[in-house]
Amino acid sequence: MATVLKKRRFTIKEYYQMAEAGILTERDRVELIEGEVVEMTPIGVRHASTVDRLTDALGSRMRDRAIVRVQNPVRITALNSEPQPDVAVLRRRSDFYASAHPEPEDVLLVVEVMDTTADYDRGVKTPLYARAGIPEVWLVDLTTDTVEVLRRPAGDRYSDARSLRRGDQVTISAFPDVTLAIADLLG
Repeated sequence: MATVLKKRRFTIKEYYQMAEAGILTERDRVELIEGEVVEMTPIGVRHASTVDRLTDALGSRMRDRAIVRVQNPVRITALNSEPQPDVAVLRRRSDFYASAHPEPEDVLLVVEVMDTTADYDRGVKTPLYARAGIPEVWLVDLTTDTVEVLRRPAGDRYSDARSLRRGDQVTISAFPDVTLAIADLLG
């Protein structure tokens, strides 16, 4: 007879208590996904360069309109999750979210840069963002030089999905006047 092992899932509060107790430290590259503490992969050179490119492109266009956050948590309390997307475009707040991490209603766009993490980003994080109601996700796939633009969350997926390549341009739904060239994002 096989034994079924149960996983112990953590709340966001318990996750922070682990950090306060020194179980998790700032050196640990982890995120909380549906109650599980998940180790994040190391960031490679092309991945880091792409995040910098995105930050520069979005930051220069969003300066007074939104906050561009890099590799910082988004709190999804209902799903016991605190993913750390590569880039998040947030509603502007005068305190720059000093009182609490942004929640789904604060997020206008999430960007995940994928090289070795494509299965995880597509299969775990994207459905999580959809269930949380985050309106738009970009998956920058460095293995195929494409950007998947996902809009209109419906359950655990997005009902509007399209793949863009070099030569194409993309706009942010919340800011239709902001256009970015895919080639500029991919380098």
